[in-house]
Amino acid sequence: MTVAQGLTLDQGLAFAIVAGMMALFIWGRPRYDITACLALLAALAAGVVKPEEAFKGFSNDIVVIVASALVVSSAIAQTGILEAGLKRILPSGHSFQLQLFVLVATVTILSAFVKNIGALAIMIPVAFQMARRSGVSPSSFMMPMSFGALLGGLMTQIGTSPNIIVSEVRAQLGGAPFSMFDFTPAGIVLAAAGLAFLMVGHRLLPVRERASASLDEAVAIKDYVTEAEIVGTSPMVGRTIANLQDLADGQAKVTALLEPDDTRIVPLPDAILKIGQTVILEGDQEALERIVSRGRLRLESGHRVPEAVEPQAEIRSIEAVIGIGSPLIGLSAQGSQLFQSHGLNLLAVSRTGHRLTERLGTIELEMGDVIVLQGNFAQLPERLRALNCLPLAERELFLGRSRAAWVPVLILVAAMGLTAFGIVPVAVAFFAAAVAMVLTRAIALRQVYQIVDWPIVLMLAALIPVSEALHTTGATDLVAGWLSQVAIGLPPFAALGLILTAAMMVTPFLNNAATVLIMAPIAASFSTSLGYKPDAFLMAVAIGAGCDFLTPIGHQCNTLVMGPGGYRFSDYPRLGGPLSLIVILVAVPTLLFFWPIG
Repeated sequence: MTVAQGLTLDQGLAFAIVAGMMALFIWGRPRYDITACLALLAALAAGVVKPEEAFKGFSNDIVVIVASALVVSSAIAQTGILEAGLKRILPSGHSFQLQLFVLVATVTILSAFVKNIGALAIMIPVAFQMARRSGVSPSSFMMPMSFGALLGGLMTQIGTSPNIIVSEVRAQLGGAPFSMFDFTPAGIVLAAAGLAFLMVGHRLLPVRERASASLDEAVAIKDYVTEAEIVGTSPMVGRTIANLQDLADGQAKVTALLEPDDTRIVPLPDAILKIGQTVILEGDQEALERIVSRGRLRLESGHRVPEAVEPQAEIRSIEAVIGIGSPLIGLSAQGSQLFQSHGLNLLAVSRTGHRLTERLGTIELEMGDVIVLQGNFAQLPERLRALNCLPLAERELFLGRSRAAWVPVLILVAAMGLTAFGIVPVAVAFFAAAVAMVLTRAIALRQVYQIVDWPIVLMLAALIPVSEALHTTGATDLVAGWLSQVAIGLPPFAALGLILTAAMMVTPFLNNAATVLIMAPIAASFSTSLGYKPDAFLMAVAIGAGCDFLTPIGHQCNTLVMGPGGYRFSDYPRLGGPLSLIVILVAVPTLLFFWPIG
């Protein structure tokens, strides 16, 4: 039964479901994950998706890659290495425009030599740090970086999956496969044009905030007080107090300097730091953590190694407010024997309206003080109840926590190396890297379940069988046949542009690999029928499949930044639409120049 000549009922239903889903995505109601689930249910009800195929999306490589990349990226961020490197690349005071250029250009260049999803995962923590320091929304960086990763992937054979697949298709069609750098001339031109546009076009993006941002800001404490000792391994030995404060980018300061015998020294900026001295620091907890970790200082928390008491425990820091009737009121950490009685270290104290300059262990605590406590995470709720302390909204604290340094970086480098040389697939490499991060304690298992953006994972898993319905019902073959009919009689540049545009429009509904597998043979046969060499047309398919700038679902890079950037579905075409047009206008003459079809 047909509903129109050449169009079957199943094909019509598949088109209608996808069209309705896209309309809801653009409208923004209901939320994107619910919309995807509704589309899957509609496809099941219409019979275009079989029940046994409905949930295969949960095992799809794209879902695994996105979830694993989020875990790996977070573990890298917690090492602090990127923060230190960031300061070397861009010291404080540089403009937003320069920061954006450095981020996007770095991602673009990296994506030429490693998988673009890996390059983006590395740089997301850097972007968050830049946004925090500059006081701008991370959304100003995330989407331009994702688009830069897609553009960078066009420059080499290993940069993105479509390039690899189109090389194999060329070999299957009787020619030699494309080499590593056959993609480079056209790729460099497109990347440069795209980068130039993004430096201006980012203004088209609305400012978005992550859903959790307002909660974190509501509990942000700017005047915590802690103390740390200058030890022999610290690079701050022989440096000045001003040098130490620079590690916190101006967000923390030294309020007192004590000799080993507790003699106080005026903390002048040019005072030289010596082994055994203790500094009393004031600032927000992230700034304090940066000083302690970068300066390799030792926190003076009374009992510095709770792991020695409970080796298998997950040691964590938490913020809490001292409540009415707390047994801590009027006592200090030493006087209350906080560690001996409760197994907790006091790492920092904040008191509204007061500057605390006493030794941390001797501060008499008052009702309403905000304190940072460190202890066994499993026992923290019970301990806080016993102390009548109210925990603040949960957020990640690193103060007092030892960070893995180079191990997470080495894990990521190994994963990207394995994918670059084709030893293991991307999904396997990133999944193994995420597991290795947990095993090496670079990230806590509890954090893994918090970091993964489950609404996005659900959206991807639900959409995969819906998009595949376009292929299984023959809808994509119908479109391909229509394209072949339309393209006959067109001049070479128009025919090439049509193939490129078609691949770019199809890839949001299929994954980019499926787009190449469907479109490449069509492009090759089409070019042959017109008497043209097929290379430019195969390249056009690879470029179109690798450049989904219109949706968050066509490429995992776009999906990866959706949650961190707080984007809506409709935000992508606002920046991606003009960029797609630029790619088409630049790619066609570029391909004709480097790959003549006559």
